[in-house]
Amino acid sequence: MEIVESREDNALVKYESLEAVSSRDGYGIVAILLFVILISMTLMLVYVPWQQSVSGAGKIIIFSPMERPQNIEAQIPARLRHWYVRDGQVVKRGELIAELSDLDPKFLDPEQTKRLKSQMQALTARRSAAEARHGALAKQLESLKRSQNAALPSAKERAQQAKDRIWAAEQGVEAARQNTLTTKLNLDRMKDLHEKGLRSKRDLELAELDQTRALTDLERSQAALQVAKRDATVAVLDQDKVAADTDAAMSNIAAAMAAAQETIESTSSEIFKLDIDLQNVSARLDQRKVYAPSSGKIVRLLKVGAGETVDAGMVLAVIAPETQDLAAELIISDNDAPLVAVGRPVRLQFAGWPALQFSGWPSIAVGTFGGRITVIDAIDDGRNNYRVIVKPDKEAIAKGKDEPWPDARYLRPGAEVSGWIMLDTVSLGFELWRQFNAFPPTVKPEELGLHKEPQGEKTEIKRKSK
Repeated sequence: MEIVESREDNALVKYESLEAVSSRDGYGIVAILLFVILISMTLMLVYVPWQQSVSGAGKIIIFSPMERPQNIEAQIPARLRHWYVRDGQVVKRGELIAELSDLDPKFLDPEQTKRLKSQMQALTARRSAAEARHGALAKQLESLKRSQNAALPSAKERAQQAKDRIWAAEQGVEAARQNTLTTKLNLDRMKDLHEKGLRSKRDLELAELDQTRALTDLERSQAALQVAKRDATVAVLDQDKVAADTDAAMSNIAAAMAAAQETIESTSSEIFKLDIDLQNVSARLDQRKVYAPSSGKIVRLLKVGAGETVDAGMVLAVIAPETQDLAAELIISDNDAPLVAVGRPVRLQFAGWPALQFSGWPSIAVGTFGGRITVIDAIDDGRNNYRVIVKPDKEAIAKGKDEPWPDARYLRPGAEVSGWIMLDTVSLGFELWRQFNAFPPTVKPEELGLHKEPQGEKTEIKRKSK
């Protein structure tokens, strides 16, 4: 019996060893699965695409500088008199939101504008009177010039006539002198003939009478010549007097016109200065009232309570204009800055909007919004970071490929935003290899400005250098 049991034990041990080294179907299946997984992973690494990206974080901003939140400042040192708005109130452009009381003593007089206008009216009337006087004097001067143009030729003509009378008187004197000589010769002949008894005493007396008449005519002609000369002198003096009188009169009128013109100019200068003062006072009065610079919502009031004093330039309130011109401001590092360019697509995740973003597969992202790079800062912010501004991808939104950004009522400026700037598409294996080796993402050379120079140009440059 013991021998039989020993044989059975040996047989049992033999079967257990055989079972331990024999193959099982389960192990084969596992091996096949591992092989399939390995092949699948290899194919995925080679053929599955991966979208490279650069991530950044920032906030929502308003792109247009004229529509960004702005401070409403006091333009003058004043005392707060009354608020017409409250926090969160919607206002229109030009709507009165506050009223101030001026503290400058030069502008405290409530009747200052009225008095300045009265002075303006008085100066305007004075200038009008001076202009009227200047016009009347100009007409007088014109009339005097016409009178001078007529009087001077007349006086000149009278002087010429006087000269002609002198010439006529000189001719008369010469004729009288010749007549005197003739009568004297005749008288001498008569005396000789009378002594010889050839002529009567009567003939001698007649000859003496002719001589006396001739002498008288000579004296009369000489006197007439002297009178003609004196008349000529008087005529020349009259001509000079007419010219001098008219010149003096025109000089007086010109002086009066200059005085009137001086009055006009000085009055105009005073009116100009007064007009500036009036405009300053009017502008100062307008500055006491604070108006909304644009349509929007009052964010907060910084100065409250009637009677609180403010200085010029002090912020009274903050207003957020109504706008839909939103943009995302992302901050990226200097290592990533060379890889991005204007026009690159961006996926954005806004704070408050649940989203799931796969950086390598943006097509399966959920809750993100599309955009395009619009601006890249040319310089850093002092900390080796660069700002990138992203605006909505209007083309993709118009084609229905992407959702429009949320309304500005819900997506407010200052909200946090995360972004992924899409770069080139590579294989999944290449991306893993790049990540393991800490290499930067790949970008096409032309996008980095690395254009390959043609061989011909290089040869030409070398020839020139030689």
